[in-house]
Amino acid sequence: MDYELLKDKVDFNSIAVDAGCSGNPGPMEYQGVYLGNEQRLFHYGPIQGTNNIGEFLAIVHALALIKQKGWNMKVYSDSYNAILWVKNRKCKTKLERTPETAQAYELIQRAEHWLHNNPQHAPVLKWETSQWGEVPADFGRK
Repeated sequence: MDYELLKDKVDFNSIAVDAGCSGNPGPMEYQGVYLGNEQRLFHYGPIQGTNNIGEFLAIVHALALIKQKGWNMKVYSDSYNAILWVKNRKCKTKLERTPETAQAYELIQRAEHWLHNNPQHAPVLKWETSQWGEVPADFGRK
């Protein structure tokens, strides 16, 4: 990442999140990295899900970590859908409920519950991929 190019646009004391999914639905995983040094802070999966679910869960995971640690940070995501779902505190997935997707639905329920109980949380900002390049948490599968 070109820190010099982005220094006036991005707050590097933040967490960047992303998800990766093989198929839709398919094996899904997500992660969060600290922008200051691109160190991975968390990773989850793979479980059966969708990319949008992974993006949503990654944001909520980052928000919960920030609150737990008492950090003063922002979260960056490249997913409009996930940011909107977090804002509305509701994962609007159309993923079919099956035994294979039960774990994803359990995590969604926990995330929605956390959002309802923590309406005041760290800011969630859009990572502008077209201007800044891939989000540093990207899995590099494109």
